[in-house]
Amino acid sequence: MALDEIDLADPRWYLATRLRDVILRRWSAEVRAIAVHGSLAHGDDTGSSDVNLVVVTYRPTAGPRAALRRVDGILVDLSVTTGEEGLRRCRELTAQWPLEADRYLTTRDLFDPNGWFAAQRDAHLTRLAEARPAEFSGLARHNWCLASAAHERAVRLAEWYETDAALVLMAEARLHAALVTGLLTRTYFRNRADAVKRTGLAGADMTELGAILKTQAEELTARGRPVDGPLGALFEV
Repeated sequence: MALDEIDLADPRWYLATRLRDVILRRWSAEVRAIAVHGSLAHGDDTGSSDVNLVVVTYRPTAGPRAALRRVDGILVDLSVTTGEEGLRRCRELTAQWPLEADRYLTTRDLFDPNGWFAAQRDAHLTRLAEARPAEFSGLARHNWCLASAAHERAVRLAEWYETDAALVLMAEARLHAALVTGLLTRTYFRNRADAVKRTGLAGADMTELGAILKTQAEELTARGRPVDGPLGALFEV
């Protein structure tokens, strides 16, 4: 989105540009680039959307501080990184990759004279192209273990009529199971709600989720390493 395409009648875009102007006025020599990600970057923000602003600086501890607070009734999530650190992190693959990739691949710049955000996107795409299937499978196993443990605890709590606690753990189990699917299919999501919705896990009950976890365990085993095994397997790479 070009700067002249920004709809300043939208209170979130208006706030984002005000934030940009304040930051550039106060830290003009320290700031390398500024952009938004999330719903503003996708162009589908609503009255309940946040302003997710990322500021890229030349030096550590330079520029504004990261913050999370409401401004004029709108939640602002301000993150700050150096150019070097931002490029390093976008090349990392973690167990949270399905929830992290969107901010690397979908941004709308508000100030980026040297194309830093395009370089970040290219660096992340290059890393994905170089990644071996085993890397994603290993990260998926990590999430599967978390999903399975949360599911088992939820079942036990439900048996004890600890319904509220069981519901919390079921939400955790659904999310990690969704991340398993995202990693195995190299699919990234907008946020947690998008992850469980797009993977069909949003309405899964305990029995359904148990069956899904069983299927995922079989797929992970077929990919070269089971999710359960003897003690010696704990130390295998």
